[in-house]
Amino acid sequence: MMSKKTVAVVGAGSWGTALAMVLADNGHEVRLWSHNEAQVNEINQLHTNEKYLPGIVLPELIVSRASLAEALDKNESIVLAVPTKAIREVLGKIRTVISWPVTITHVSKGIEPDSLLRITEIIRQEMPESLLKAVVVLSGPSHAEEVSLRHPTTVTVASEDMSEAEKIQDLFINQNFRVYTNSDVVGVEIGGALKNIIALAAGITDGLGYGDNAKAALITRGLAEIARLGVKMGANPLTFSGLTGIGDLIVTCTSVHSRNWRAGNLLGKGKTLDEVLDNMGMVVEGVRTTKAAYQLAKKYNVSMPITFVLYDVLFNGKDPKDAVDVLMARGKTHEMEELVNILDERNF
Repeated sequence: MMSKKTVAVVGAGSWGTALAMVLADNGHEVRLWSHNEAQVNEINQLHTNEKYLPGIVLPELIVSRASLAEALDKNESIVLAVPTKAIREVLGKIRTVISWPVTITHVSKGIEPDSLLRITEIIRQEMPESLLKAVVVLSGPSHAEEVSLRHPTTVTVASEDMSEAEKIQDLFINQNFRVYTNSDVVGVEIGGALKNIIALAAGITDGLGYGDNAKAALITRGLAEIARLGVKMGANPLTFSGLTGIGDLIVTCTSVHSRNWRAGNLLGKGKTLDEVLDNMGMVVEGVRTTKAAYQLAKKYNVSMPITFVLYDVLFNGKDPKDAVDVLMARGKTHEMEELVNILDERNF
């Protein structure tokens, strides 16, 4: 049994708060950082976070802090739960308030456009080696709303340092929240990030009223796209048949809890991207990731037709129905031959 620890969770959105609940359920004291004073006061005084997890009562072991220095004080384990676009800024603040090595577990799912870096790579770029014990990624099919209700959930933690991954596994695992380990950091991060692209596309097909046949095909072909790019970048193709591949893809493409599916659904119903983002009120990671994946596909010369047509919808004003028609009109190909080619990239 792991001894009780103090853990800093940086980011008090829905996912950061839900993970703080898992840690508190395991008896750990959680310092939950937010830059919003009103949110900090609500969490500390009312034990709620109504904007992100309405109707949920938070354990008393969760204490919120507006001061990052107070949240991180003497903590050796940091859970980084901010949107991808904010990670560099937050890491810049973290490195100014700590003087000891920490393990950073990031739980965001995205790739940085232009630099084309995965989040693990951003963390290593931004944090001095002297302050970084290890980087771990936690990912998998997990809606914050269900985790906060303590519904059964299973995720994966991945790291180049498996001993640290196992420590994070021990930190989180309980009867409601099962945690596996994996050494394939590239595959776990690519699967977690790119499934948001396919979820946007799945939402569009639902918004257009195209039904389950179209969505099933989209999920299946989407997984092939993710695997093609991931393997080119050094991932193990078997990772994409696991929790952070097909598992995360299914839950994100089929659930009303998914921000990316909801955003795509609104696009399919005729809303503009600006209208959709204003309506959501929360970060839709798939929009930014579509740009990054489009750039990666060009860089690695990988065929990603779903990503390319979604890029045109999001950034070039293409009509969603026309985009689906483009996919359906693609030239003939052989399914098994394509799958063999993916495996051949890694000599499987």
